[in-house]
Amino acid sequence: MDQVLEAFNQANQWMKRSARPLENARWEYHFQDGRKENVLKYLSAFQNEDGGFGNGIEPDIWLPSSSPMATWAAGQILIEMNVDANHEMVQSLISYLVQTEQVKSGMWPSVLPENNDYPHAPQWTWQEEAQEFWNFNPSIELSAFLIHWSPIESEAAQLGWQTARVAIDHLMTVPKMDMHEIQNFQQFLKIIRPHEYIFNRTMPYPLAEVMEKVLKLAEQTIEQDPSKWGQDYQTLPLDYIDHPEHPLCSRLGRLVEANLQYYVELMSSDGIWNITWSWNEYPEEFAISRRYWQGILTVNRYKILKNFGYLK
Repeated sequence: MDQVLEAFNQANQWMKRSARPLENARWEYHFQDGRKENVLKYLSAFQNEDGGFGNGIEPDIWLPSSSPMATWAAGQILIEMNVDANHEMVQSLISYLVQTEQVKSGMWPSVLPENNDYPHAPQWTWQEEAQEFWNFNPSIELSAFLIHWSPIESEAAQLGWQTARVAIDHLMTVPKMDMHEIQNFQQFLKIIRPHEYIFNRTMPYPLAEVMEKVLKLAEQTIEQDPSKWGQDYQTLPLDYIDHPEHPLCSRLGRLVEANLQYYVELMSSDGIWNITWSWNEYPEEFAISRRYWQGILTVNRYKILKNFGYLK
């Protein structure tokens, strides 16, 4: 615990020096009694006039105009801050999603052709078959935003439920799924849990059955041999688990504690973490993106360490 506390103090200095103002505001909110309003102030800088988000809020996508993927990244922060549905930023986000055409039933475009005109990570290069790779990432989570922040009978909520139905039909029939898409489904279920009655009345499968399928898909993607961690871009238990009460904790047992220790061992002298991927092009922009991601990882991983009692 002393090691983590010392690293946390080093990370606090690094965040002040090197993180984006957005991540530093989140850091202060979670660990230093910072104000939610500061987070929203810096988040608003990434929102465009059409209500969507862009401008590199997702550090691997430097497209300035709005995209569903960048809007998803912003929506996650709005959910994290428990922002009210009446907030202007939320209402504009909802308007953008309602007005943005889906490329196929249940799917907003995950990658836009305009991505190719700006610095980006290789996985965000647009090509004809791009949507087949991304599937319902991030559309299923975007549908949760619509449901969560919209009146039950509104056009936005109905679009959310329609999207969710298509995505869940897909989920329940596939034998495997990409880790990122599973994360989207997991977050969807967390957000719409208060709407369980509507879910069970309108969806083709009960919520409990859908949750179980997501857990099974998640568990089969996790590398369960800790000696192989770090050898490649792998899925670890804490890619899904953020709290001791997560249902996968009991299933994975000591692997969760091993992952916590692994995070501690990976800390740099600054108390932060490096990313495990790189770009093939745009070396100068990648150096900036890498630093932005270090700030994001620092906030997210110390949140997890705190939830598991590593920080008091």
